Amino acid sequence: MKKSKGILSLVVAAALIALLAFTTVAGFGKGKTGSAENIKLGLDLAGGVSITYQVKDKNPSEEEMRDTIYKLQKRVEQYSTEANVYQEGDDRINIEIPGVSDANAILDELGKPGSLVFQTQDNETVITGSDVKTASARAGEDDMGNKEYSVELDLNEEGTKKFAEATEANVGKPISIIYDGETISSPTVQTAITGGQAYITGNFSYEEAESLASTIRIGGLKLELEELRSNVVGAQLGEQAISTSLKAGAIGLAIVFLFMICVYLLPGLASSLALIIYTGLVLVILNAFNVTLTLPGIAGIILSIGMAVDANVIIFARVREEMSKGKSVRNSLKTGFQKAMSAIVDGNVTTLIAAAVLWFKGSGSVKGFAQTLAIGIIVSMFTALVITRMIVYAFYAVGLRKEKLYYRPRKERKPIDFLGRKKWFFALSLAVVILGFVFMGVNGSKGKGAFAYSLEFEGGTSTNVTFNKDYTIEEIDKEIVPVVEEVTGDANVQTQKVADTNQVIIKTKTLGLDVREALNKALADKFKVDESLITAENISSTISNEMRQDAIMAVIVATIFMLIYIWFRFKDIRFAASAVTALLHDVLVVLTFYAVARISVGNTFIACMLTIVGYSINATIVIFDRIREELRLRSKTTELVDVVNKSITQTLTRSIYTSLTTFVMVAILFVMGVSSIREFALPLMVGIICGAYSSVCITGALWYVMRTKIGKKAAETKKKR
Repeated sequence: MKKSKGILSLVVAAALIALLAFTTVAGFGKGKTGSAENIKLGLDLAGGVSITYQVKDKNPSEEEMRDTIYKLQKRVEQYSTEANVYQEGDDRINIEIPGVSDANAILDELGKPGSLVFQTQDNETVITGSDVKTASARAGEDDMGNKEYSVELDLNEEGTKKFAEATEANVGKPISIIYDGETISSPTVQTAITGGQAYITGNFSYEEAESLASTIRIGGLKLELEELRSNVVGAQLGEQAISTSLKAGAIGLAIVFLFMICVYLLPGLASSLALIIYTGLVLVILNAFNVTLTLPGIAGIILSIGMAVDANVIIFARVREEMSKGKSVRNSLKTGFQKAMSAIVDGNVTTLIAAAVLWFKGSGSVKGFAQTLAIGIIVSMFTALVITRMIVYAFYAVGLRKEKLYYRPRKERKPIDFLGRKKWFFALSLAVVILGFVFMGVNGSKGKGAFAYSLEFEGGTSTNVTFNKDYTIEEIDKEIVPVVEEVTGDANVQTQKVADTNQVIIKTKTLGLDVREALNKALADKFKVDESLITAENISSTISNEMRQDAIMAVIVATIFMLIYIWFRFKDIRFAASAVTALLHDVLVVLTFYAVARISVGNTFIACMLTIVGYSINATIVIFDRIREELRLRSKTTELVDVVNKSITQTLTRSIYTSLTTFVMVAILFVMGVSSIREFALPLMVGIICGAYSSVCITGALWYVMRTKIGKKAAETKKKR
C-alpha cells in the first residue's frame, strides 16, 4: 500500500466512524432515520399492546387452547419476534405485542378470530381454516408487465387432498371464502390445484391483499374468539435499566480497547477502531431491519462486542508468531492475516449455520436471538477481515513501520502436556455433570422442581390493581414490588403499567387463595387500594410446550448441520464428534449451575444457552484449525500427542485473551445491571469460563482419544508406536 493510499484509508475509516456516530446519535431528517433511539424496543423496554380474547366455545379442551395459542403466536410474530401469547384463566388468551401503541390498528390488521370455511356454489364445505397453514400477500406482474398483488395459500396435507378433489370438480366455478357467515371473496377456479399451494388473484391493492390474507390467517384457529379488552401497557423496566446497561457497555468497551492496545500495541489500536465501527454498524443494521431489541438483546450485543475481539486476537497472535521467526513487519502482517483466515471463517460460518437454523426452525425469543446473533457474526467478520486489515496496512503505509510498534519480544512457551492430564480433566467434567443431575433429582423429589422455573415456563398469577395515583415505573419498583415480594415469597415479580390509567398489572408465581387475600390486604393497607378493584387470574406460561419443542428441535438440527460442516471442512468426523460432545459438556455444566444456584429459568434461559453454544463452538474451531495445520507439517517422527499439545499451547494465549475480554464485558454488566440482567449475565459468566476450559482441556483430548481408539487411522497410529 502506498503512503497516499494509506492516508486515504485512514481518512475513510475516520469518516466512517464519524458517519456512524452521527447516524446512531442524531439520525437523518425529522424522523431521525438511523438513530439508535428509533430501534424497535421490546415490551420490557418500551411497552406495547396487550389484547385479551374470550373463547366463544364452551368448555374448550386443553388441546384446543394449546393449538390456538401456538397458531396465534406464529401470527403475531409478524409484528415482533418478541410477542407473547399465553392463556389467562380457563378460556381467555392474552397477546402482548411490544413496540406498538395503537391497539385498534393491531386489532384491524390481526383480524377478528372466527370461523372460516371454503364452500362451493351448492354450499358444500371444501376445507376449513384449520386446513390452511399460512396465507400471505404476494407481489408479481401480469402478462402486460403491470404490477399485481395476490394472496398465496399454503395448505396442510389433509387440506391439499380435499382441495385438489374440490378444484378438479369445480373448474370454471367459484369457491367462496366465508368468514363468520360473511363471504369475503369468491375466486373462480382456473385449474385443478393439487400441489397444496393456491393463489387468489384479482384487482387487489397490496393493502387489500394483505387484509384478505390476514383474515384467512386468523380464521384458521380451532376456537372462535372475541375481543374482551385491549390495553396499551408501559415498559416492565424503567429508563434506569437501559441507561445502566448502556453505561456498562461503554465501560466494558473502554476496558477492551485499553487491553487490546496494551497487549497488541499498534494493531490493538487498529482493532479498537474497527470495534467502534462494528458497534455502529450493528446498531444501524438493527434499525434498518426493524429488529425488536429487548433487555437480554442489549446484553447480547454487549456480549457480541466481546466476542468480536476474538477474530482480531487470532490475527494478531498469528502476526506475533511470524515476527518471532524473524520475518519483517510487512510479511508478518500478510502471513498473519492469511493463516488466521481459515480459523475465523470456519468458526463464524459454523455459528452462522446455527443462527440460520434457529431462525427458520425456532419461534419467539429464539427467532429474535438468531437475528441478533447472525447480524453480530456477519459484521464481526467484515470488520476483522476488512476494516482492521485496512487500518493496520494504512498505519504501515504512512510510516509507522518500527517493529516495536507491532511486536514485543517474549520467550516462546514450551508445549504444555495437556493430554497427560486428560483423565483428570475428564473426571472433573464428569463429576460436575453428575452433581448437576443429583441436584436436579433431589430438588425434584422435594417438590421444588429440578430447576427454579419462572412464570414464563410454569405460568403464574396476573393481578390487576387500580391504585389511587399514577405511579412511575421507578416508583413501582421501589415501593410496590417489595411489598408483593414479601407477601408472595416470589423474587421474580414482573409489573406493567396500563397507559392512561392508575392500573398496574402484577405477575407472580401461581398464588393460592390465602396468599391472594393476603396480597390484597397488604396492598389495601399500604396504598389505600379499594380491594373490590383488584382482580386476579391464573395465566399459563408464555413459553408454550410447542415453543420449547421448536427451540429443542432447532438446537438439534443446528447441531447436526454444524457437525456436517465441521466434518466437511476438516475431512474427519472425529473433529465434528468431539466438538459436538464438548458443546454438550458446556450445556450440561451450565445446567448444573442453574440447578445448584437455583437461578431463575425464564425467557433469558434460552438465549443464554444458545449464546454459550455459539461461543463454545467458535473457541473449539480455533484449536482444531491449528491441529489441522500442524498435522500437515508433522514429520514422521513426531508423535500425535505432541502435535495436539503443541496446538493447544500455541492457541492458549488466544483462548485466555478472548475469554478474558468477553468475561469482562459480561461481568461489568452483572455488576451494574438490574436484577433481570444479572440473571442473564451470571450463567453467561459461568458459560464463558466453562467454554474456555472445554476448548483447552477437553476438545483436543477428546479428538486424540477418538483418533487413536476409533477407525483405520487408530490402527495406523498404534503400528507407528
